[in-house]
Amino acid sequence: MATVYIGKYQASIYREGNGYTGALSLGFDAKGKRQRPKRKGRTKAEVKDKLIELVQELEAGIKTEQGYTVEDCINDWLEKGLKGRAESTVKSYRSLVVHQITPYIGRIKLKKLTADELDDWLDERAEELSTRTLRLIHQIVKWAIRHAQKREKVQRNVASLVDVPEGQQGRPSKALNLAQARAVIHAALTSPIKAYVILCLLCGIRTEEARALRWTEVDIKAGTVAVYRAERVNGDTKTPKSRRVLKVPKWGVQVLTELHKARAAERLATGERGEDTAHVFRREDGTPMNRYYIWREFRLIADAAGIGTNWCPRELRHSFVSLLSAHDVAIEEIARIVGHSSTHVTETVYRQEIRPALTRGAVVMDKIFKPQAG
Repeated sequence: MATVYIGKYQASIYREGNGYTGALSLGFDAKGKRQRPKRKGRTKAEVKDKLIELVQELEAGIKTEQGYTVEDCINDWLEKGLKGRAESTVKSYRSLVVHQITPYIGRIKLKKLTADELDDWLDERAEELSTRTLRLIHQIVKWAIRHAQKREKVQRNVASLVDVPEGQQGRPSKALNLAQARAVIHAALTSPIKAYVILCLLCGIRTEEARALRWTEVDIKAGTVAVYRAERVNGDTKTPKSRRVLKVPKWGVQVLTELHKARAAERLATGERGEDTAHVFRREDGTPMNRYYIWREFRLIADAAGIGTNWCPRELRHSFVSLLSAHDVAIEEIARIVGHSSTHVTETVYRQEIRPALTRGAVVMDKIFKPQAG
């Protein structure tokens, strides 16, 4: 058995099995138990290097167990590092972790994770994923390691040392033309999300704003909706200028009136009194419509409208902008109606389509779409 000193610590290295074992002497804990963490290797030199690394970690306050993996690190972050985040955001992150991160680098020991391994992982995923998704999964790993750093489980954040490669081009957003928009509305007339589709298409509100809309923010008599919240962290709208009051076109008022009558009958039957703070768009069981439910129903509408299923609800907003632009509404007014902070944002986000009570949008939509009688 060889005795060595590593800094101020005494250690012993001895043959064991087909290799060598090194034990670092750290004295005794509060219960009088001897502390001798061990490291194994094929040669004395390898064991000594591991003991030196162990001492460096001890002096830096690092407390990671030898078997602590990237997957363990990310799971700790998912459990404790996302407080205050929206449930939908957490679900999205978990899905990316399960499908894009842990199957590839999850088993690597966190302390052994290298920049080269992260580069290889990102390069491999770049063959299938969009640049946006690549940036997000890289960010998740970086967030998780930073969380581990704060808990003294790793010294450096190796994810900050790598660059994200270019991925596959994502599907660009598109807009319904007038004929397609009419077909979608007519296909939606028998759908449980009829009013949702019509309001989003004819008012241009964001889908997360529509999902968060409550009856306290709807004025049927005035024909307006107040966009004061969104299904985001803390319920805030995307930007301060996104808080706006919009005039609703007649067809939108008509479908909101239908929902309001049904809601009034429901409150009467249940004896509910006081201000109605319920969500406007709810399922049959009374729960608010979530993004997955709306996505599924909208695909059915798109299919029934004959435009295929490769559409998503947020493209109703793109279509709103496109239709206003096609009917000579100035970009400054479009920016105000849709809640953008500037025309630059509108031009950037809707460069192919070109926001509060704002009346102009409702007037134009009343000319484009005429509500059905009854």
